Amino acid sequence: MNNTTIASILLASILTNNMVLAKFLGICPFLGVSKKTNTAFSMSVAVILVMVIATAVTHPLYTYVLYPKYTYLETIVFILVIAAIVQLLEIVLKKFLPPVYKSLGIYLPLITTNCAVLGITMLNITDELNFVQSLFNALGAGLGFMLAMLLFSGVRERLETANIPEFLKGLPSTLVAAAIVALSFLGFAGIGG
Repeated sequence: MNNTTIASILLASILTNNMVLAKFLGICPFLGVSKKTNTAFSMSVAVILVMVIATAVTHPLYTYVLYPKYTYLETIVFILVIAAIVQLLEIVLKKFLPPVYKSLGIYLPLITTNCAVLGITMLNITDELNFVQSLFNALGAGLGFMLAMLLFSGVRERLETANIPEFLKGLPSTLVAAAIVALSFLGFAGIGG
């Protein structure tokens, strides 16, 4: 495996296979925590940590324990691993970064059910990536999540001061803006083959 392979995996997972804007996984925190850039950033960092740590735990677990006899347990085992990681992250944030813990609110424990986190761990197995490739794919997916969150939080902050017709205020304008941001990522479709 060379640097070109790793760069391709990172670029693809950030831009062309963006978990939120291309695969539409992780929409709940995308819409729920993207009102302010600082909370979007904090949530993104938490998701990146969970994605990478979950991949580091689930990939060997699948390879050495579940495969080939117990692959039917993949989903439940991966969810349990992710839940444990999120609980540990929640304890650490509550103890050492209380303002971040409070700003993320209910969305922090909901990382457990964030389908982008489960999706990346399962896609690494489905795409038959080795351990190192899986880690870079998870890192790229997390960075792609962060990119989507930060872009969309900037758009939402601008929407707060925009003169929007009454019938489009709130959720309708948010969904239209999300669709436009997602469409903008189609421009990256030709990168990486």
